[in-house]
Amino acid sequence: MIRLAIIAALASFQPAVAQTITGTAHAGDGDSFEVAGTKVRLFGVDAPEYRQTCQVNHSEWACGADAASALRVLIDNRLVTCIRRDTDVYNRTVANCMINGQDVAAQLVAQGYAIVLENGQADYAVIEARANAGKVGIWATKFDMPVDWRRAHARNPDAVRSPNSEQWSAPVRSQPRSSGYMYRNCDQARAAGAAPMRRGTAAYNPSLDGDNDGLACEPYRGRR
Repeated sequence: MIRLAIIAALASFQPAVAQTITGTAHAGDGDSFEVAGTKVRLFGVDAPEYRQTCQVNHSEWACGADAASALRVLIDNRLVTCIRRDTDVYNRTVANCMINGQDVAAQLVAQGYAIVLENGQADYAVIEARANAGKVGIWATKFDMPVDWRRAHARNPDAVRSPNSEQWSAPVRSQPRSSGYMYRNCDQARAAGAAPMRRGTAAYNPSLDGDNDGLACEPYRGRR
């Protein structure tokens, strides 16, 4: 009986598995915003950075700024409910967020303003496939994956920072200075005509192989 009482007492001190945050939202960039004083990043998706551009018929489209505008239209000054999934390196809450029962990330993906990350495939892959097939938003353009764009602009923090916040953007992981790799980012490799780079070749840099499929700096999805 004493042992059971101790177990019950310990169980009563366990933290809640999921933390819910509800409040009025204000967007930062295409996948980040503030709600109830908490900085939140949407789980499972990645939007173009605020100053990122996409190429449409040899013209530049400010797709990153438009992604941020799309998120503002969806959530600004509206009541949002978010369920925490994780915390990122900027100490932002990574969460699934809903407005009137509608998944915010799903709406961004459907509008072609966000790509689906590996951890979001189960939730959003079908939606992304439809947007890609319909050439919606960024899928009608030639574009860098946001993670590649961040790497290419790692030495210019202002390029990846939204004017609405000091650090809304997802973290940039630049290559170590002592890495010794021939190409430090995909832009360099493409400019040299070396992309894509296959595992086992001298030029291959594993840090540029985001999906670890043995092919670094492969052609962008959505490119025709």
